[in-house]
Amino acid sequence: MRCRHFLNPILSPLSFAKPPSRPLASRGSTVAPPPAQLRAALAEPDVGISRFANSLPGFSGALKQRYSDFVVHEVARDGTLVRLTSFDLPDERVGAEEEEEEADVDLSHVLESFRLLCGDADCDTLRGFLLRVSEGDSNVLPIILSADADKAHRSEVHDFFKRNFMFLVTDTVEHSDGVQRCIRVRLRPGPGRRRNAGETGVNRKGMGSSGSSGWRDDRPFDSRSSIAWPYHLGKFLRFHLYKENKDTQEALRVIGKMLGLQPKSFGFAGTKDKRAITTQQVHASRLADLNSKLIGIKVGDFDYVKERLVLGQLMGNRFTITLRSVVAESEDLIKAAIDGLIKGGFINYYGLQRFGSASVPNHLIGAALLRGEWESAVNLILDPKEGECDDMNGVREHYEEHGDIDVAIRNFPRRLIAERAILQRLKKYPGNYLQALMAIPRTLRLMYVHSYQSYLWNHAASMRVGKYGTTQVVEGDLVYRKECHFGEGTVTDTSEDADGRTNLSEMDISCETVPEETIQSVKITDSEDLLKAIYKFEDVVLPLPGSETLFPGNEVAGIYHEITKKDGISLTESIHGVKEFSITSMKGGYRRVIQRPIDLEWDLVTYTDDKTPLVETDLDVLSKAESLKANEPLSTGVFSCTSQEDSLHTSGATSLVETKSIGSSDLLPDLLAVKLDFTLPASSYATMAIRELMKTSTSVDHQNSEYIKLLKLQQHASFVNLTS
Repeated sequence: MRCRHFLNPILSPLSFAKPPSRPLASRGSTVAPPPAQLRAALAEPDVGISRFANSLPGFSGALKQRYSDFVVHEVARDGTLVRLTSFDLPDERVGAEEEEEEADVDLSHVLESFRLLCGDADCDTLRGFLLRVSEGDSNVLPIILSADADKAHRSEVHDFFKRNFMFLVTDTVEHSDGVQRCIRVRLRPGPGRRRNAGETGVNRKGMGSSGSSGWRDDRPFDSRSSIAWPYHLGKFLRFHLYKENKDTQEALRVIGKMLGLQPKSFGFAGTKDKRAITTQQVHASRLADLNSKLIGIKVGDFDYVKERLVLGQLMGNRFTITLRSVVAESEDLIKAAIDGLIKGGFINYYGLQRFGSASVPNHLIGAALLRGEWESAVNLILDPKEGECDDMNGVREHYEEHGDIDVAIRNFPRRLIAERAILQRLKKYPGNYLQALMAIPRTLRLMYVHSYQSYLWNHAASMRVGKYGTTQVVEGDLVYRKECHFGEGTVTDTSEDADGRTNLSEMDISCETVPEETIQSVKITDSEDLLKAIYKFEDVVLPLPGSETLFPGNEVAGIYHEITKKDGISLTESIHGVKEFSITSMKGGYRRVIQRPIDLEWDLVTYTDDKTPLVETDLDVLSKAESLKANEPLSTGVFSCTSQEDSLHTSGATSLVETKSIGSSDLLPDLLAVKLDFTLPASSYATMAIRELMKTSTSVDHQNSEYIKLLKLQQHASFVNLTS
């Protein structure tokens, strides 16, 4: 923990009034929602966020006043921090000799599998082809495998090549008799490589002369192509993605469009906040020259790996959050609030981001899906939404009034993936709303149902804390069994090293908060457990309902049944046959009620200009290092940003905490910021930690109103200073 600067207690903290809770429900439920144009933006009590872990007073400040005040770094599975440190591509020659023997062994195994699939003759043909490729013949002619009338078997062969030889491309060609089919194999072409002989002299239909063999092997190959992939390298190129004021999917759509790749070509461990600067791991290829073209995005730290990165393959996230325009009665008040967060943690609520920023939150759509109200769910997704720009709501209103699908498809931006998928499917199958919903990418449509699970969990957590407090385990609580294994270790007390930092064992345990991945063994505490004091409150978990989850053995269980009954949803049976949209078809999971920030450090910083960057980003550090290497001064604005606020200062020569300039600014009072660095496991929300610290809502509406109040207070203080 660090604290260098003193705070002048010039203003008292702003009071925090909880926003009133508004009952929301989707169409067809017991309580109908208000019309879209009257539906207010989502507030925390709407999704069950209503309690705090301690009663310490908070303080006022601006969260995410600038997107550069919210910096996120992934923590990889091995515990390392994912940072952008280099734009250099890896040396593809490295590892070639070391892996040659291993590659020979792998190739022998692959060829044996191919022999079993296609026979001796085709195996010998492929072996000779690979030998010519390995000798460096980039213009090696394609090979044609034996005739194969079994379409299912041909598909299996195509899949075999996709899995084992990413530098090869296969397609199907036919004999001149118009009956026989066979598979053709070629080397995947790269930029500037001369086309193979079989790719020239074709007619408009793609067929040339059949030649003496009778096989029409001179038809064009399919359009799939990329650079040749060295055989000794991993099948995937992993890189670190740095983005400013963009969410993960938006950044990948931009990169994919520039590379001609579909979003599914990328893998990532976790999605990140939009209004933030984040660095995370992703996969892709052909990224060498994108940095000069990308706006608000950088890629680097390239590394060839054997396994694809998938969602959930991260240990957590390291946050660097700056709270600006802080107002508190004293420095002691801030210190006490931070100490309370360190020792007692925060209620591990799902933050507002889980439920979406629109006035129709995801959990209401999820509730409609769980009830089988397909048309209602479609309407909730397509209808006008408060908070969207007028132009976008104009498009929604036009469709709502006229039902013109073609006009809507032309005007809905590509970023609205769910809306466009629904409209395109409705155009093909008018009135089939279930089909339309199934057109939404699976991860996105499941998000709606998972959001409803989160909604239930939040309400249950609020009831548990409100009824029994946060100091002890009570009979009937659900806890992880002490003998339960977490990964390779067991649950143990968190230890500290010589520097006072929390060991990674705490992160390993906390990582089990990811709900859908793993169902850990839990038990309901009884009187004997309480007498032996085996469990602490940090062991208490609550379920995300599913077919394999237990409910608490006390009154907290009732909140699940009460809410779902009101919403017309059953936790024990499905009222329709679509398993995807049924709680009973999901395993469910468990989530800790309390989460403590790991390795929390903090500092107080004074500044005079709101545009002053107070945190050094990865790009700042990298730009400074490259400038020193080049021995030339840095230019500001390495890349421009799409938001209206000034782009992030990237000059290493620029002081992070701006000194007062000579002139009228000397008369302005110092502004105060609290800078926090801490780590959270995957699926825990930093905004909920900040909410506990400041005892204030994290909703956009509340933050905006608080910021306006702070500006008025600052302006008043400046006026008093100038006139005194």
